[in-house]
Amino acid sequence: MNAFFASGRAVDLVLALMLAEALLLLSLHRYAGRGPPPADWLANLVSGFCLLLGLRVTLAGAGWHWLALALIAALAAHLTDLKQRWR
Repeated sequence: MNAFFASGRAVDLVLALMLAEALLLLSLHRYAGRGPPPADWLANLVSGFCLLLGLRVTLAGAGWHWLALALIAALAAHLTDLKQRWR
């Protein structure tokens, strides 16, 4: 189990599940007219996805600039989410 987490595979699994969740929610909303509209949750999901991506690149030993890019993207998505909720 230690190797599973240390290798970053656990993060890969969570990222895949988040992508599946997004696709399911988008499909339900588009084809069945059910569930929240994507504008209500997409920025929040992208923010979390980018934070996990930052963790993943760090575990992979990538350069600091990849982590910085992921954190900047997470911040941008987070601020977008806050702006939408502020209304």
